[in-house]
Formats: sequence, structure tokens, C-alpha cells
Amino acid sequence: MAKSKSSGRWLQEHFNDEYVKRSQVDGYRSRAAYKLIEINEKDHLLRPGLRIVDLGAAPGGWTQVAAQKVGKSGVVVAMDILDMDPVVGATFLRGDFREESVLEQLLTLLGGEPLDLVLSDMAPNMSGMSAVDIPKAMFLVELAHDFARQTLKPGGDLLMKVFQGDGFDQLLQGLRHDFSTVLTRKPKASRGRSREVYLLARKYRGSLVEVALISSIKVLS
Repeated sequence: MAKSKSSGRWLQEHFNDEYVKRSQVDGYRSRAAYKLIEINEKDHLLRPGLRIVDLGAAPGGWTQVAAQKVGKSGVVVAMDILDMDPVVGATFLRGDFREESVLEQLLTLLGGEPLDLVLSDMAPNMSGMSAVDIPKAMFLVELAHDFARQTLKPGGDLLMKVFQGDGFDQLLQGLRHDFSTVLTRKPKASRGRSREVYLLARKYRGSLVEVALISSIKVLS
């Protein structure tokens, strides 16, 4: 079957993309790595010794960056329902983080300790129809937010991709309730025509009682 003109244009744009070329030279698995690198340069999210989970991690660009920054003293767990090749300095856990069995595996990897940072670059397969795509994307964002509330330590951070549209304002309200500061970031590596932005929610307000869910599950298992 012949390729459509639109798919041909996308392929040409992709292979001519500055960040695609850089990722091939630098050894990153995706151009998305540079989005996290730029945000980190501005906001200093990634530090040695942090405990991090990367949701929807495949193919692993963000995981690579996180593992490099936290070093041997830190913990990086990459999670995805898709398979992913190993990343040096990180542990890959395949499965749906909403499932109790998968969460229990995560808790074992973390030694029952809460997280410093949750990363999410998750996005659904896009159809090009906003009425379909935005609700799907917002559902993933809500899942990441809920996961962060269950697993972050007080003072922890959440960075996640969001597509602007219906539900965005309500999401901001919820994040501002749960975190001290919520910042919007649009890194240069994010294509200008894309509706994606990144929300950086800092200093989780959750109490140790709320975060104790992570330890209670460990005790019961």
C-alpha cells in the first residue's frame, strides 16, 4: 500500500528533526529525552540518591536521563504495559500500575519506601480528533496524578505530560490542592504545533498517614 502524503511528510520531518538526530548521536532512545533534560536544567528535579518511578516509560528515553542523574545511590523504576529493553541503572517492571499485583512488585523494589519523584510522559495513540484524543490523554494524566498521591513522600514532586483541552483547568485545581506549587513547562524539544505541555507539581502536601498506604500494602503482603 502506498504511503499517504501526510505520513510521508511526517517521516521526512521526523528524520530531519534536530532532536532525533541528536538522540542518535547521544545514544538516547527517543527525542523525548531532551524534554526532560531541558526541564531538569531549569528546575533541578533530578539529583543523586532520589527514588523515582517513570510511568509509561517505553522506549526508555526519560528512564535513561533519570538513571544517569540519580546515579548508583538512587533508585529508578521504569513501568510500562509494553516491553522495553533494559536501561543501565534502572529496573524495568512490566505491567499496569493500577493492578494490585504490579503495585506490590513495585513496593518490593522500593523496599516499602515512598518516592521522591514521579515522572509521566504517557500519551495515548493519537487519532488526530481532539474530541477523542483529549479525553484519552486526560484519563492517563488522572491515573498518574492518583499514582503520585499514593506513592509520593511529603515534599515529593510530579512531572507529567498534559494535552491542553477539556478538563485542563480542573486538573490544575486538583494539583494545586495536592501540591504547594504547579508550574507549566513547554520545552523546546516539544513541537510547537503540539498541544502538549508539562505540568511540574512540587512539594506534595500529603501526610505520612496518607503515604503510609505504600507501607501498609507491604505489611499485608
